[in-house]
Amino acid sequence: MIHRIARPSSHCIDTIIFDLGNVLIQWDPRHLFRKIFGSDEVAMEHFLSVVCTPEWNEEQDRGRLWKDAIAEAVARHPEHESNINAYFDRWSEMIPGEVEGTVKVLAQLRSLGLRLLALTNWSAETFHIAEARFPFLNWFEGIVVSGRERIIKPDPAIFKLIIERYHLSPEKTVFIDDNVRNVDAAEREGLHGIHFQNADELVARLQELGVLLPERG
Repeated sequence: MIHRIARPSSHCIDTIIFDLGNVLIQWDPRHLFRKIFGSDEVAMEHFLSVVCTPEWNEEQDRGRLWKDAIAEAVARHPEHESNINAYFDRWSEMIPGEVEGTVKVLAQLRSLGLRLLALTNWSAETFHIAEARFPFLNWFEGIVVSGRERIIKPDPAIFKLIIERYHLSPEKTVFIDDNVRNVDAAEREGLHGIHFQNADELVARLQELGVLLPERG
């Protein structure tokens, strides 16, 4: 992917939008299902690719109720009913902690007085778990949760929504996401996109965009 960098001066960027899952908060259903399936990685991967698939989970991010999602999956695979229920009942075990280093970068950006927003594909019914676990979510001026809006990235409508809701100037706004499709979609709306890989790379990309961060300690 070719990133389009205008190299603006630091005063040009006034807002940073963060994705949350696997940028600031670790998320992977395998954190839970390795406990359930034990050493049988093949069975676990079959379950996550055939029963509770990424596409199935994405519908909850789009606003489908978990009770409806579970009923649908159990109807398809009644033999996996207990594991399907665990996907929701033990959902908190899929988010074991922060992504290393990124919260420190967030804190540094906060110290610079930049506007901080978040835009996340996340179920409205599970987001409160993250809010209770991670105090840094209170640092954001606002968080747009796809499950509440019933629109998911990379739909351009959700980028238009955050731009309009918070009266953003896209050319002064940076969007950070671990999914390159979402970064591309943001750039099509005029935002500066950063494809997140790790905290050090994020700092380097922010500096290329003119956001001069203090030394990381």
